[in-house]
Amino acid sequence: MAEQESSPEEGSASSSVFLSLGPQCCMSTFSFNVTMSSAVVDQAADLVIELSSTPKTKLDEPAFGNVFTDHMLTIEWSASDGWQAPLIKPFGNLSLHPACSSLHYGIQLFEGLKAFRGDDNQLRLFRPMLNMNRMSNSAKRACLPAFDQSELLECIRRLVEIDQDWVPHSESASLYIRPTFLGTERSLGVKKPANALLYVILCRVGSYFNSETKGLSLWADPKYTRAWKGGTGNYKMGGNYGCSLLAQYEAEDHGCQQVLWLYGEDHQITEAGTMNIFLHWITEDGEEELATPPLDGIILPGVTRQSILELTRKWGEFKVTERYLTMSQLCSALKQLRVKEVFGSGTACMICPIGHIVYQGEVRERSRLMLTSRIAKELIDIQVGRNTHKHTQTHTHTHTHTHTQMFLHLSVTAG
Repeated sequence: MAEQESSPEEGSASSSVFLSLGPQCCMSTFSFNVTMSSAVVDQAADLVIELSSTPKTKLDEPAFGNVFTDHMLTIEWSASDGWQAPLIKPFGNLSLHPACSSLHYGIQLFEGLKAFRGDDNQLRLFRPMLNMNRMSNSAKRACLPAFDQSELLECIRRLVEIDQDWVPHSESASLYIRPTFLGTERSLGVKKPANALLYVILCRVGSYFNSETKGLSLWADPKYTRAWKGGTGNYKMGGNYGCSLLAQYEAEDHGCQQVLWLYGEDHQITEAGTMNIFLHWITEDGEEELATPPLDGIILPGVTRQSILELTRKWGEFKVTERYLTMSQLCSALKQLRVKEVFGSGTACMICPIGHIVYQGEVRERSRLMLTSRIAKELIDIQVGRNTHKHTQTHTHTHTHTHTQMFLHLSVTAG
């Protein structure tokens, strides 16, 4: 199991445990029932596995988030009984009480990470403990119960292991992992929920953006604000995304694909759509710099964002800075031809170049892709195992499925 990483903002989560997993689980051997219909209990844990008897057709290039794998993970919690045994079961609908607190009051959060298949056929998760830590921080903000991050990651690993055939044999596609945590209190009233559900679903994905454009188009207008100081913009809560839809559709009305979110009277640049944003430019002092807004409470601490900062700082070729950027600074730099590239980053899209920005009725363009392409290649090489990372750990599992012996090598890339 990977060592736990800490978030840039907060420390590690509570040590509350919802299941018991010994170290022997990392090398456990178990069999899949040939009939794929019975429930089995893992001997090394409380994890219950119910296999699907009707596997789905695996589409090669499904639209993002539309086609889900055969199984899902669910773990229930109550204030009276604590965490129940985790269950991997056939993918299906949830049953929620009509007064469910997540439906009425938005007590809900989620995460997003990916499993990649390498040239060596090994499956790897990219820096998953950063996602577990961020999810723990979001749960604390939403007044949802604490969970053990390593134990949840182990359950996710087992889910990916079972649905490993869904992981594409392609570096341009992956298996998207969506952990979700919601309050399931069965009564009305704004309060800390006495019941909660943590579940994980998987889907096979290709590119997040379908167009073959040289870069995304962004619409920047200060009348909409994604997040504010003291709010929840630095947590991965569903409400942050639902409230962005009106601005998104207005951006499309202006001929753009995404929103460039601004903040404050000086029109600070914050995020691009659901992505962190980077500016590669020559500063007014003549210094080459890669800059991104700081984690000041309104910026989501992206895993890809952190990885880009660490990677480019390691290169030592130019200044890498977390600092405030304004639209006036960007517009001046564009006019003076000091902007090299602008790009967004995130788990879903990884690296996405930005071609032009519509701001105050004018189109500001820049679409060079040299740094974007280089960063993308280096990250992909880590994700698929071409570049061995010092924190990568490989766990080998042997299991039998319809009389065929298969071996899964699942590497957890910690940092």
